Amino acid sequence: MNAERKPERGARPVAIPSQTVGPFFHFGLTTDASLGRLAGPGALGDPLRLEVRVLDGQGDPVPDAMVEIWQADAQGVYVERPDGEARPAFVSSGRLPTDETGVCTFDTVRPGRAPDGQGGRQAAHVNVCLFARGLLRQLHTRVYFAGDPALEGDAALARVPADRRDTLLAGPSKHDPELWQFELRLQGERETVFFDV
Repeated sequence: MNAERKPERGARPVAIPSQTVGPFFHFGLTTDASLGRLAGPGALGDPLRLEVRVLDGQGDPVPDAMVEIWQADAQGVYVERPDGEARPAFVSSGRLPTDETGVCTFDTVRPGRAPDGQGGRQAAHVNVCLFARGLLRQLHTRVYFAGDPALEGDAALARVPADRRDTLLAGPSKHDPELWQFELRLQGERETVFFDV
């Protein structure tokens, strides 16, 4: 008869091995490229393409990450994807894999200022959840838009040290006014600010 061995009273717990979050998700969660299109024909607001580039601690591209985004529509309202109904002109969430250059690009609209839960409004932003090999859990951050005058009054951004806030800013492309580019750095110099949610 095998008796289960119980730890001695006062013994320190022993850690068990952890498993990273990826890159298994590429087999089933990133096969539908239409999940990168949040805005379709008839969507209200200014069209925007958001290019996210994921880089590791050495500055090299991460070619097998998965990026999920969640954002408000042009009026500052989060729109759920309906079950069993025709796709609306806009949905608030999307998901894409990065390519060999560490990039994925979402087709959306510039988000409106969503309520902050305290009677004010947040600056326009996109919430980002990143899954990648080597991570024990996903990382959360936000993308704000450079030059937005509402940045000064955003409560979440105000909690970030002033010298690190620029790691959360997307900038417009010099060649395409609808394209905004965001660099998500996992470590090292200019590491992106991540939020504990």
